[in-house]
Amino acid sequence: MKQKLYFITFLIATATVLNCSFYINSEAQSLSTVEKKVIEYVKTNMPQTEKLLIDAVNINSGTLNHEGVRQVGQLFRSEFDAMGFTTEWVSLPDSLNRAGHLVAYRKGNKGKKLFLIGHLDTVFEKSMPAGPFTRLTDSTATGQGVNDMKGGDVMVIAALKALHAQGLLDDTSITIYFTGDEESAGKPSSISRKDFIDRAKQCDVALAYETAQSFDIAATARRGASGWELVTHGKTGHSSGVFNKNMGYGAIYEAARILDEFRESLSQEKYLTFNPGVIVGGTEVNYDPTQAKGTSVGKTNIVAQKVVVTGDLRFLTEAQKDAARVKMKYIAAKNLNGTTSEIKFSDGIPAMEPTEANNKLLAVLDKTSQDMGLGPVKAGDPGSRGAGDISYIAQYVACLDGLGASGRGAHAPGETINLKEYPTLTQRTALLIYRLTR
Repeated sequence: MKQKLYFITFLIATATVLNCSFYINSEAQSLSTVEKKVIEYVKTNMPQTEKLLIDAVNINSGTLNHEGVRQVGQLFRSEFDAMGFTTEWVSLPDSLNRAGHLVAYRKGNKGKKLFLIGHLDTVFEKSMPAGPFTRLTDSTATGQGVNDMKGGDVMVIAALKALHAQGLLDDTSITIYFTGDEESAGKPSSISRKDFIDRAKQCDVALAYETAQSFDIAATARRGASGWELVTHGKTGHSSGVFNKNMGYGAIYEAARILDEFRESLSQEKYLTFNPGVIVGGTEVNYDPTQAKGTSVGKTNIVAQKVVVTGDLRFLTEAQKDAARVKMKYIAAKNLNGTTSEIKFSDGIPAMEPTEANNKLLAVLDKTSQDMGLGPVKAGDPGSRGAGDISYIAQYVACLDGLGASGRGAHAPGETINLKEYPTLTQRTALLIYRLTR
């Protein structure tokens, strides 16, 4: 009797496993005939896609190389023109010293209004050694901006071409916005990002194609970035008098106290970082923030009179940023004897805060991925990503980022792209856009 029960239990367990396997396999195949045609188009046209990527990578488009940024923009613009998009070049005032932005759009009534984000520039300026597209292996290539983010830009174009070939862009509302200065936005951002923000506000969903951290991760949140400057002053005179009541501690000790109290009080807060990047101190101090360069004069037997420290402050929410600033001001105001201090803050890129709308958008991507048999997609750690263009509009629309090419070493010589994953990521992008615009 026991043997029969064990056997029955075994059969039930086996049936359950088989049924689960069938369910997973059936989900992996739950694509429509149209979606399968889109995937097939992406596969068939990968040689042309790679050719476009090579052409883009082989144009130096460092942020300050205006001609190169515009050249990449023109390369991509012709692709959008061929698909029937209306295209524009958004120029910026000469005072910003930036090339401008490429915009392509079409208007319709189907589904969500999409705002697709990329950037034309890279961190590799024209004065740096050339880094052309070079295949390292069958699955890896290197080149300037190959994953950050020309790979993502070309992915968007390839996905849209696959949809266009099936007539699936008709009556959709899609805006593609490729900025020309993401790596170093023109200041003030109220000018360089005004048009970007205005157009995004007219949309429902923003998808950004910065480098994919992993095949199964997307960004539903990104930290923001802002700046701060600390200036301390002290009495100056012979070093033999340092610490006494009349001389006090001097500017350098005051700066050291403040920085260490920042570390002690705030460094354990999740997603909050504050990095002192430059410090200049002595009896005479000059600092040029536009060049991030300073000089100082001083002697070991003279108490320092002035210190300038500049740094960044990164945060997940505006509330976290504001609370950190309050604490930093409080710490800076507790001056040592004979010293004074002042701390100023400057806004940079806002945070892309985690929201329920972003989570719902992730669910669409996750379903698409699982329907393709690629497995689930989860939200990444916001602390692992820096700030990006999508953060300027995160308060207005549902957002996902990190949807671009996968690879390694972004912002460094030898940056690579994973060519093995690239076709599949492109297919997934095409289906995500298709499903959102139905």
